[in-house]
Amino acid sequence: MKFIKYLFISAIILSSASCKKWMDINTSPANPQEVNPEILLPPMQYQMANGTASDYGGYLFKYIQYCSNQNADAIWEKHGYEAATDFSGVMWRMTYVNLGPNLEEMIKKSVTQQKYIYAGIGMAMKAWSFQILTDYHGPIILDEAYDQTKLHFTYQEQDKVYEKVREWSYEALAFLNRTDGKDDPNMLKGVTGDQIYKGDVSKWKKFVYGLLAQQYSHLVNKADFKTKYADSVIKFTDLSFANESEDPMVFFNGTIAADANPMGVLNSGNILNYNATTARVTGRISTPILKALTGGLRGTALVDVTAASPTYDPRLTRMLTACPDGVFRGVIPTYGDPATTKRIPHILGSVSAPYPGKYIFADKALYPLMSYSQMQFIRAEALLIKGGREAEAYQAYINGIDGHMDFINRYGLNGGSSGMTITPAQIAAYKAGTEVAPNAASLTIADIMGQKFIAQWGWAGVEQWCDLRKYDYSAAIFKTYYQLTGSEIYSVNNGNYVHRVRPRYNSEYVWNKDELAKWGGLNNDYHTQKMWFSKP
Repeated sequence: MKFIKYLFISAIILSSASCKKWMDINTSPANPQEVNPEILLPPMQYQMANGTASDYGGYLFKYIQYCSNQNADAIWEKHGYEAATDFSGVMWRMTYVNLGPNLEEMIKKSVTQQKYIYAGIGMAMKAWSFQILTDYHGPIILDEAYDQTKLHFTYQEQDKVYEKVREWSYEALAFLNRTDGKDDPNMLKGVTGDQIYKGDVSKWKKFVYGLLAQQYSHLVNKADFKTKYADSVIKFTDLSFANESEDPMVFFNGTIAADANPMGVLNSGNILNYNATTARVTGRISTPILKALTGGLRGTALVDVTAASPTYDPRLTRMLTACPDGVFRGVIPTYGDPATTKRIPHILGSVSAPYPGKYIFADKALYPLMSYSQMQFIRAEALLIKGGREAEAYQAYINGIDGHMDFINRYGLNGGSSGMTITPAQIAAYKAGTEVAPNAASLTIADIMGQKFIAQWGWAGVEQWCDLRKYDYSAAIFKTYYQLTGSEIYSVNNGNYVHRVRPRYNSEYVWNKDELAKWGGLNNDYHTQKMWFSKP
């Protein structure tokens, strides 16, 4: 992908005369003040991947135990945080700066120029960014987000953000449903156009429906979920992706870091997160995903599994790398690799550099924003909770398993040999084994969440965290999640798991501290307060 770097100026203090003089340069045709939607869209779509990946790899992935540190982690894997830093604040910047005013400008210009596909895409991206941000931080800046007259900003609770996301989603659909626009299809399909769907309106509408399905699926603890929200989940998953070929993916050329998957080798800092002071190197395979792929979902995980072992899941060798001795192992969260030789591999595909790139962690790999299999597990969960539709829930559960096998074959092999393709026979054998619920009567939420964890591993960080939090990190549901006890939990947490990430330090704790105080944001354990979406 080719993308353009923009200079964002947050405040300029000039005299009226000098300001006029400075602005005069923009009256020149050689220095246009207005930028068309076509120029703005590609770099913002890159930021959808870069913004999430930057917070995922080094920080959120530790909370949800996607991967672990090479050395013992005394902070993030213990559900703590690093005060007075902007660590884990990239999505905040993504929403308010990298997308922010540029996205507002693109939507405005698109409407003025009657480019309604661009306007619909812009509204969909806006809804997505605020949804993911509120599910990450909780209360955020909403109505005052782009008020340039303010220096201090008011937060609003998640329910208000959820309402606004729904409003923007329906605005996106209204734009995408218009047929009287002046969009250039060739521009949308080109290398500087839409880097996700190439202007395919039908797929962008499915993206919006998927976003709505996700939002409603977070509300399982609300009193009216069975009678109201479950139906919305079912409706919107029906309208969303038909198979994995419709997954929203950000594309990359993968030749230089600026044009490579942010979770690939060229940008490996996002998941290596090396810190010389703490000797922290993250991104090592952890036990939860290893156990999920070796028999831990419905039984006891195997130990000392090799590629030649009768493993429980054909996805094991496609997603993970064995240790140098051929055995698959993982780091127990908070403890690091006990071997002095650091034998447990990185998720990038080897024990040490040079990393080859593995699964979706390769420079040219597509970066997922949502997936068909994810939608199917969301649908299965809603149907099972609603009751009386267990057969449909089971079919969606099976669809989700099949879908993720297809996801690996489409996106996760990275040019590997044909022998790496998961065959129909392997899929059938797995579904007939003990790790998959055999029928509708035996299906449980734990079955669905276990398979959804595998399908989301390595990318859907916030959605996985929503699952964990709405079920309060239940050991009965998340059977391979390593349950922290005693000193394994960060010292100021009062024994509680983390439920939110603190807002970006430099913009909020430095400039907007009074507002944070109103929400308890100055308390040491603010990060352990439960979110609105997960409360009854």
